[in-house]
Amino acid sequence: MIRRLARPTALSARARAFTAMVVRSSGKEAEAAGVAAAHLEEFSSLDELPRQDPDATVEVDVTHSDLNYKDGLIVLGRPGVVKGFPIVPGIDFAGRVRSSRSPLFAEGDLVALTGNKAGQYFDGGFAQRAACQAEHLVKLPDGMSPAQAMTLGTAGITATMCVLHLERAGELTPAHGRVLVTGAAGGVGQVAVAVLAARGYEVVASTGRAATVGEQLRALGAADVVGRLEGSEKPLQTQQWAGVVDTVGGATLHAALAQTSYRGAVASTGNAGGGAIPHATVFPLILRGVRLLGVDSTMPWNLAGYPQDAARWQRWRDERLDLWRTMAECVPAAAFAALNSQTIGLAQVADEAQRILDGKVAGRVVVDLGL
Repeated sequence: MIRRLARPTALSARARAFTAMVVRSSGKEAEAAGVAAAHLEEFSSLDELPRQDPDATVEVDVTHSDLNYKDGLIVLGRPGVVKGFPIVPGIDFAGRVRSSRSPLFAEGDLVALTGNKAGQYFDGGFAQRAACQAEHLVKLPDGMSPAQAMTLGTAGITATMCVLHLERAGELTPAHGRVLVTGAAGGVGQVAVAVLAARGYEVVASTGRAATVGEQLRALGAADVVGRLEGSEKPLQTQQWAGVVDTVGGATLHAALAQTSYRGAVASTGNAGGGAIPHATVFPLILRGVRLLGVDSTMPWNLAGYPQDAARWQRWRDERLDLWRTMAECVPAAAFAALNSQTIGLAQVADEAQRILDGKVAGRVVVDLGL
């Protein structure tokens, strides 16, 4: 049972500045105490937030964030995703630069952040103000609003990265044949369908909710909508797909690999179907030359032990900017309208977090910090 969030702690009218969600303890600790793990609180300064990035150079007035599966885990105080409590969740955010000590950004710029350990190692986007390193931000493409940016968010970055991996490392072109998207009802799957279709591919969308979201997936560009990917335990099955964006993992990933055509490729991200790949073998890889491409949408930062390489970091940053440009080109206004998104306020996040973990959310959840 998810308890309603407490109303923000009162501050004087003079001191009141902004509202943030803070998860102050693990879910087990909160349950034992008979309280919710997450609370809405009011603050007068970013310094009062629990886990600020000491290297932050840009402050942002956050207008929108979004709710991802990872956010759901953190909001409900689940272990293994967050560095520690207390913390402000929200792995993505978008808004307007309030102040900047970096030449990369100026006051008033519309910007977005996805990943980079926001909401996990440092305070994230479930707050009306946030601070971060300039290198972790991008300027929004011309014509893209913060609300649209968060309709895409980490899901959009991940989906677009999958597509570009298939094209660049997997040598995929529309002439090679059909491309499968598994878990197509989810946020990553929906954006992948839209981006692939915009780039000229014949897209087959696979989902266990074909009856309820089939028309929407067709509106995004899917040529066909099928049920969950199924196949035998055979390591090599009938060749059907020139490429696959797999957001599920588990047995679905095994079937995708076994059904991918000669010298095709599978971009793998997500583990809703499990972290293990039952019955998987190397035979698709060594007998058909199928390429398995891992996709991690969180750019690394200065984690202890991570080799510092300025040139490599700049390549990754350039890649991130290219991903946003690609989304701006491949997700037009009509596609935004077709994306199955809903908008909620910060006070609704905890209830929606439980629904996303229960698999009851299809598409994207945008968090409007003004509601």
